[in-house]
Amino acid sequence: MIHVTGRTADEVWRQAASLFEPDGPAHRHDGRGGETLEVMHVVLAISEPRQRWIHSRVPALNPAFALVEVIWILAGRKDLALPAHWNPRLARYTGSAAEQEGAYGYRLRSHFGLDQLDRVFRVLDSDPTTRQAVLQIWDPVADLPSPDGTPQRRDIPCNVSAFPKVRGGRLEWLQILRSNDVFLGLPYNIVQFTSLQEVLAGWLGVEMGEYVHVSDSLHAYADDVAVVRDGPSSPGRKVVNTDNLALSRQMSEAAIRETNLRLNDLARADVGQDEFRLVALTSSLPEGFENIVRVAAADSARRRKWIELSEACGNAITNPALQTAWSEWSTRNQSADAQT
Repeated sequence: MIHVTGRTADEVWRQAASLFEPDGPAHRHDGRGGETLEVMHVVLAISEPRQRWIHSRVPALNPAFALVEVIWILAGRKDLALPAHWNPRLARYTGSAAEQEGAYGYRLRSHFGLDQLDRVFRVLDSDPTTRQAVLQIWDPVADLPSPDGTPQRRDIPCNVSAFPKVRGGRLEWLQILRSNDVFLGLPYNIVQFTSLQEVLAGWLGVEMGEYVHVSDSLHAYADDVAVVRDGPSSPGRKVVNTDNLALSRQMSEAAIRETNLRLNDLARADVGQDEFRLVALTSSLPEGFENIVRVAAADSARRRKWIELSEACGNAITNPALQTAWSEWSTRNQSADAQT
């Protein structure tokens, strides 16, 4: 196994990307999606998982899409429409079905006939010493290929399961993935599951421990290999994530519900600028969740060509790490617009 450790997600991602250098351990593999470079059995460990933003990735990742996915997961949703508003290319990877049967939130909160996040919270709250708390995403009936190897559908979960444990008053988290794209998937997966770790730590009233991420197949598609190699040539900006998603269970669930509703309104095709501004810039949530709405609103307004409103929403972001992530994403898109 290959072990990669670091304090922040950015440090760890830079090391993971370096595995794909010409003299690195990656080997060519012809997969269903095309030719890849692949490294097997990679363990990534982040000692301060709240520092989840990867600024070394070039081109910059989309922070709005990453955070919308966090709420989409926490709300237990499986509709494609919400995340696709912030990532119109999503159907290219998951298929265009209106509902995604492999959606992580749906799998965690209802697919197996119970709310796993609720059960795991209750188990760990009652017995912090337990080793039996498991969050299961993979469903062999729904996800294993047909006997001839044909996938059952496009949206087969890459994340398989998670193992949260409370040790020494800290919530430790082990995330297992069967397949993991170092460029397209890994930066977003880290945001998703370190956010779930932080939310569950808040419900339990404990600190966050280490986040450990096991990729059975860490890979980059041939078309992205040059980008992966060129991206981490210099460290990303060292900015601190100041947002706090660790709230009590009651406060957290209320914040998730309201954030989910406000994202729905931001994504509506018929929303006007006045209503959009009210939804985006009303301060009624804890600051960490308010910043999720602000960055989502900034990107949604940008997509609608409401530039002044996009700037107003972006300027309202109070978290330095998220300000930087939004600035990098916005600059990336300004450069692309200038070339068209």
